[in-house]
Amino acid sequence: MKGNDEAPLKEGEIASRYSVIINMILVVIKGFTGYLSGNIALIADAIHSFADVFSSAAVFIGLKLSQRKPDELFPYGYHRIETLVSLLVSVLIIITGLEITWDSIIYISNPVSEVSMATASLAVSLISIGVSYAIAFYKVRVGRRIGSTALLNDGKHSYVDVISSAIVFIGILGEYMGLHGFQGIAGVIISMVIIYIGIRLAKYDVLTLLDACIDTDSMEIIKKTVLSVPRVEGVHEIRIRRSGPYLFGELHIELERGLPVDEIERIISQINSKVKETVPSIDHLTVQPETVKKEEVVVAVPLADDQGMNSTISTHFGRANFFLIARTRKGEILDYRIIENPGKSLKTKRGIRAAELLKSRDIDVLVIEKLSDGPKLLFSDYLLGTVPPEGASLEEVIRKASLKFSE
Repeated sequence: MKGNDEAPLKEGEIASRYSVIINMILVVIKGFTGYLSGNIALIADAIHSFADVFSSAAVFIGLKLSQRKPDELFPYGYHRIETLVSLLVSVLIIITGLEITWDSIIYISNPVSEVSMATASLAVSLISIGVSYAIAFYKVRVGRRIGSTALLNDGKHSYVDVISSAIVFIGILGEYMGLHGFQGIAGVIISMVIIYIGIRLAKYDVLTLLDACIDTDSMEIIKKTVLSVPRVEGVHEIRIRRSGPYLFGELHIELERGLPVDEIERIISQINSKVKETVPSIDHLTVQPETVKKEEVVVAVPLADDQGMNSTISTHFGRANFFLIARTRKGEILDYRIIENPGKSLKTKRGIRAAELLKSRDIDVLVIEKLSDGPKLLFSDYLLGTVPPEGASLEEVIRKASLKFSE
């Protein structure tokens, strides 16, 4: 399901509309038969189906509203309305379970002694079981296909209707066979299962509304997909949140050093395409590129003179007299050496000659305020980065430069 395609939500809307119509028909059939036969259980089941009409109508409205385009007030769209409706349906399932528990306890205390219109009541109960199962199966299938938790929960609510109608059928049959109170005992047991299902569904909806990380499978798929993209060295800080049937994600990628901007943009575009292929419910993915951090970082600083750690930092690159090259780990200087710049006396290409020298010494970070185009091009596919000098002393400048690119 593509993030900008509202057709799946339209399909869910149609499914919920069918559910409203079918449940209304069941209300009429069960209510009429229950009234004529005086069967309290069948009348209660009709009332239950009437509540299902409101449940499916709520899902219909939720899916309808969630198709509205993002605007200034809701820049991420209205998809979360669908989750709110899903929570409402979950609560209705819990209430239904409690209702069945109460009715079953009353039935055990006051079992029906005789049954009128038993054949008609049994037939209506069987029809209700078959129709409820069919509509439940349909809604769950569509809900899974489009990723709608509201429609999924409504489908599971319809499965509860199947159980409810089955209890009525068993109760009528049991009473007809002289097993008084049988319906009530079965009802209590099954209602406990219904309440448990409702609580689980409600918990999922609440966690979704709170942006909890509950789609761990999707996170693992995203991680594997991103790592399969060439030149991506690592991925971390993967975060995804669900909004209705869609997922919004963000992650940080570690890239090879010195990649040009257009290549980074191409990699990000490729990541977005591949992730949306493997996880179709992703609506939007924010990718933050980073260079690979190293345990040991070699820092180079241009110098005007050779006075060890008391040397003066040069503001020029190609015309610098010396370069200090320091091996560091997490900001700590392990060792350093100062070498003369062989290009300082040249009339042209001084910067390129200096850049070639530093590349041969395997530096990672260059401390410089501004770098001309020639050396910048030479370093473009090599350096972790350049940083301006920051600090009161040469040692502090090196330490801060190292920390920016250390693990």
